[in-house]
Amino acid sequence: MPPPGTRPSARPPDRPTEGIRNMWSSMPRVAGPAFTVHCPPGDNLMLHAAVHRAAPGSVIVVASGDLDYALAGGNVCAVAQRRGVAAFVADGLIRDLAEVRAMGFPVFARGVIPFPGSKKAVRPLNVDVRCGGVDVSVGDVVVADEEGIVVVPRDRQEEVLGAARAKLAKEAEESLDAWEEAHRTRIDTLLRDGGFDG
Repeated sequence: MPPPGTRPSARPPDRPTEGIRNMWSSMPRVAGPAFTVHCPPGDNLMLHAAVHRAAPGSVIVVASGDLDYALAGGNVCAVAQRRGVAAFVADGLIRDLAEVRAMGFPVFARGVIPFPGSKKAVRPLNVDVRCGGVDVSVGDVVVADEEGIVVVPRDRQEEVLGAARAKLAKEAEESLDAWEEAHRTRIDTLLRDGGFDG
């Protein structure tokens, strides 16, 4: 479960970007500041523009929702990777999955389609977007791996990082035997309180 303070507060914290998933298996965990993009349905111009403007280490977050045309393909991912972009998180589709997988560029999206979008719609970059049901602002920290994606608001980064480190330290100190004993006690108490007899 994501650490406290991650977005969104109105949705279950373990499902922050429903429907968006890693596009190939064994993808490494990535983290970086959000570089936000909005692409209207059928158009991918601004994602292509973002690839040349995002700072190295950025996670390009794309709001689109388009399920008819791809936002990016193999060459765009290759250029993004060469320029140091950490990953794409896209509320939409990509293409050239075999190429993307072979180069090892992390892409989180809704799926794959072979049809490229057009390049006509000019929109501002680095404005607040809603991606996968999550509000994302420029500079928010995006953490993504095979289990999902969370967005940490930029003004809560230190707080959330501290809480995550404390949780990891606590878990590292607890043996499996101790965890199992505490877990069994908790489950048995819940069952008893619920009237379970068995």
